[in-house]
Amino acid sequence: MPATIQQRISKSPYKNVYWFARYLLNTDQYGALGKLKEEALLQLVGQIDAMLQQDGLSDLEKVIVCKSKLQKELGLLAKPNTKTALFAKNLADVLDREITSVEDVAVFCITMKYIVAPTNRALKTIPKSDREFCHTTASDILNSLGEERVGLVIATWDDMGVKGCLDIERAAVVEEFIRLIDNLSTFDLIEHSTLDDYIILTAFIQEFERRAAQKRKERGGHSLETVASFLFDYYGFPSSGAPDHFDQDLEVDKWFKCRDGWTIGISCKRTLRERWKQLSQADRGTLSHFKIKELWHLITFDTDLSDDKIVRLGEQGQIFYLMDSSEIYKRCSEHIGMKSYVRPLSRLISDIRKNLS
Repeated sequence: MPATIQQRISKSPYKNVYWFARYLLNTDQYGALGKLKEEALLQLVGQIDAMLQQDGLSDLEKVIVCKSKLQKELGLLAKPNTKTALFAKNLADVLDREITSVEDVAVFCITMKYIVAPTNRALKTIPKSDREFCHTTASDILNSLGEERVGLVIATWDDMGVKGCLDIERAAVVEEFIRLIDNLSTFDLIEHSTLDDYIILTAFIQEFERRAAQKRKERGGHSLETVASFLFDYYGFPSSGAPDHFDQDLEVDKWFKCRDGWTIGISCKRTLRERWKQLSQADRGTLSHFKIKELWHLITFDTDLSDDKIVRLGEQGQIFYLMDSSEIYKRCSEHIGMKSYVRPLSRLISDIRKNLS
């Protein structure tokens, strides 16, 4: 019976390439030392590389010397009795268990050189924010079409930011992937088959994707908050902090003080789902206690916005700004019980200005 892929991988000397990468980049257990101490680790693996090429040592002697050097140098990465020193010890301990052969030593070296360092380099080129792609276009829309097209700005910002950042991400991974293929074609420290190359290449892609996904999540979480800040800056609206002594577990992205001394909070999320549990506990009495006039929600995807949620939160002083073209907005704006709780995004700027003046 032919061996399965899992069985073939388990017999490859490169089976640990992915796990070595995870150890080097794991934050919780090992402090992401492959990122934090990249330069020192690259110097270390360069020295180990040279040691492996010494003809005067047996394989067993090479393993003993290299493991000893790893233990010593990892211990020197941080000052004693620090958190980083503890992470370094954890890394040294796990590598001491996992490395048992010359092949393991070599695999650790190529993991640091060909997977960890390149993903570090590639990730630096990927933006943490989509602002740089969207600022000019958003300004052009408002300059040309006016403040009533705020909904278009928000939708365009979201779409353009995602595509722009993903284009950069795509270019980065292709560039590093090509470089990795070139490196493997000249790597001859230990033998590697086509399957071995696939194990290395997929380990790089898997680790790159994991880390890139974290950046995508960060960008997505702040996208609407960023566009709200842009709008305040564009129109010169002064923003303020949360009301004094406000200690509720309630995420609000933007606050502004009204002319009557009360405050309005603006929450920016694609959907209400992410903040529903928090918002459902923000009763009218609590908001009034902190002189919060209303909470406004800028929502671009309203499919989960049920009538029950609109009424329940609306009665608590929370207003929903929806796309002018939204079917939910059109229906609710004509409903006697819900029309006071929904507004079109085209009114957002004029409503802020009216409360500020």
